[in-house]
Amino acid sequence: MREFVAEGGEPEDWWKSWNGSYSIAPTDDAPIVRDRGEGRILELVRWDWQKPANRPKGAPIINARIEKLATGFWAPAFTAARCVVPMRGYFEWTGEKGDKTPHFLHGDGLLAAAGLTWSMDVHGEHVRCFVVVTREARDASGEVHDRMPAFLDPDAMEAWLEPEKLDRGGREELLTILDGSSKEVAATIRQYVVDRKVNNSRTVDTGDPAIIQPA
Repeated sequence: MREFVAEGGEPEDWWKSWNGSYSIAPTDDAPIVRDRGEGRILELVRWDWQKPANRPKGAPIINARIEKLATGFWAPAFTAARCVVPMRGYFEWTGEKGDKTPHFLHGDGLLAAAGLTWSMDVHGEHVRCFVVVTREARDASGEVHDRMPAFLDPDAMEAWLEPEKLDRGGREELLTILDGSSKEVAATIRQYVVDRKVNNSRTVDTGDPAIIQPA
C-alpha cells in the first residue's frame, strides 16, 4: 500500500481481509491499483474475465496479450480501464503434464504488472474483474516460459494509470512505453524451483510463506 498508493485504508485491515496470500489462482481475488480521476485506490478484484459468446467454455481468461491490446476485444479496456497488479513474483512450470516443476520468478522488490479491469456479470453477479497483460518472455523469464507479465517501472506506471481515455496516438505511445519498461524490468527477474505443493491450488496453504522459498 505504501509503495503503490497514497490512500487506501490501514495495512492491518487489508491483511485481515486478504489473508496475505502467497499464491493467487485464477478466479481468486487479488489487489489491483487504479485511478478513476480522484487518485490511486487499492482494491480486491476477481482475477477473471467474461468470455465472448463465440468462445468455447473452459479455463477462465486471465491474461491479455500486449500484441492485441490496441484493437478488437481488449481495446475498450486498454483505452479507458487500465490498472496495475502488484506482486511479489509469479509462478511458472516446466516439465510434462502430471510431473511439472514449479518455478518462482521475482525481482529485487515488489513488481508492478500492467493490467486491465472491467465490471461484468459473473454467474449472475455484477463484479469487477482484471487480467494481467503479458508479452514475449525475456531474460530469465524466457528460461521457464515463452510468455511473461508486462511489468512497469515507476515512470511507466504513472503513464499507465492516467485516467483519461486514449486516442489512437495515445494507445500507440503507451504501448511503446510498456514495451520499453517491461524489457528493462525483465532484466532484473530471477527464478528458482519451489516446492511442488504449490501445483495444487485446492490443497496448498496459500498463507504459508514457504511456498515461495527455494525448494
